[in-house]
Amino acid sequence: MAERTEVVFVDGVRTPFGRAGEKGMYWNTRADDLVVKAIIGLLERNPSVPKDRIDEVAIAATTQQGDQGLTLGRTAALLAGLPKSVPGFAIDRMCAGAMTSVTTLGSGIGFGAYDLVIAGGVEHMGRHPMGLDADPNPRFLSERLVSPDALNMGNTAERIHDRFPHLTKERADRFGLRSQQKVAAAYAAGQIQPDLVSVALRTDAGWGLATQDEGMRPETTMEGLAGLKTPFRPHGRVTAGNASPLTDGATASLLASAETAKELGLRAKMRMVSFAFAGVEPEIMGLGPVPSTEKALRKAGLSITDIGLFELNEAFAVQVLSFLDHFGIEDDDTRVNPWGGAIAIGHPLAASGVRLMIQLARQFEQHPEVRYGLTAMCVGLGQGGTVIWENPNYTGKKK
Repeated sequence: MAERTEVVFVDGVRTPFGRAGEKGMYWNTRADDLVVKAIIGLLERNPSVPKDRIDEVAIAATTQQGDQGLTLGRTAALLAGLPKSVPGFAIDRMCAGAMTSVTTLGSGIGFGAYDLVIAGGVEHMGRHPMGLDADPNPRFLSERLVSPDALNMGNTAERIHDRFPHLTKERADRFGLRSQQKVAAAYAAGQIQPDLVSVALRTDAGWGLATQDEGMRPETTMEGLAGLKTPFRPHGRVTAGNASPLTDGATASLLASAETAKELGLRAKMRMVSFAFAGVEPEIMGLGPVPSTEKALRKAGLSITDIGLFELNEAFAVQVLSFLDHFGIEDDDTRVNPWGGAIAIGHPLAASGVRLMIQLARQFEQHPEVRYGLTAMCVGLGQGGTVIWENPNYTGKKK
C-alpha cells in the first residue's frame, strides 16, 4: 500500500461568536457573509498562499437554507474572491460540521487528491434555529427507533444526568463557572484575540465592529447558577449556566500536505494523526465522544495517557463530565479546555469544530512538552467526533 501523505493544520481563524436572536450582534448580518469574512481573514494572514492552488473549499452548516444554503463551500469561495477554478461543497454533520470538513478534506490530502484546502463552518442560529423546517420521518417515533427526547438536545443532557446520578447539577454548575473564569483569564492574557477576524456590524444604533465573543459572563457565581431555571424539565439539572448558549459565528482553516506547506513556506501548527466518528443512542447523544475517542486512539496506537491537551466542546457541562469520568480525568484537570470553552464562548453548531482546533494549535506553541492533543465533540442524533493531533513544537523535554 502506498504511504499516506502527511496532513498538517497550517492556520485557522474565526469570527467573534455572537448571541443568537434579535438582540445579538449578528442579527443584521448574513450567514454567508460571516464565513466569507473568516476565509478572507485566513487568506490575508497567509499571503504566501497562491489562491489558484487551493484545491477545495468545504464549509459546513447544520440548517442549510436561505443565506446558509446553496452549496456554501462554492458560494463562499466565489464571494471571498477565490478564482472561479476553485471548487467547493457544503457539509452537514450537525455540531461536528466543521470537524467533518477538516477530516474529509484532510483525508483527500492523505489520499493525494488535494495539496491545499480550506475547511470551515458557519451557523447563524438567530436566523436558522436548529431543525427549522426539518420534517423528521414519523417512523422514528411510531416504530420507537428513537425516544422523543432525542430531537431535543437539552433533554438528551438531562438523560445523561439521569443515567449517572454522580454527575450532579453542582458539578455541572462548577464546570460552567470555571469555563467562564478561564475564558475571561484567556482574554485578559490576550490568548484568544489573535485568531479573531473582526466583523463590521450594522445595528439600529449605527455601524460597529465585532472584536470579541458576546456570550461571556465573567461575573458568574455558584449562587447565581444555583437559582437559574431548568427549561427542559421541572427540577432538572440543565440550565443556561451549565450549557452553551445559542450562537452565531463562523470558522475557517487552512490544511495542506506537509510537502506543499514546506514548498510555500507555511509553518505547520499541528499534524493530523487520526480521527474517528462513532454513533450512540440518540437520546444520550452527549456520550458520543467516548467511543469516537476510543476509536481514534486505537487507530493512532495511542492511549488516553498520551494526550497532553484536550479541547472538548462544552455543548453541556454534563456531557464533558461524562467524558472525563469515563477516562478517569479530574473535573478540573489543567489539560482540559485550559482557556475555557463553549459554555462561555458559545457553540455555533457547525462552526465549532475548527474553533477547538484553533485553540489547540495555539496551546501547542506554548507547550513544547506536549506531544499529542485532541479535539472532540458530541453530535446531535447520537454521534461523537474526535481528531488527534501531534505538536510540531514537541521537544520531549518536561516543562
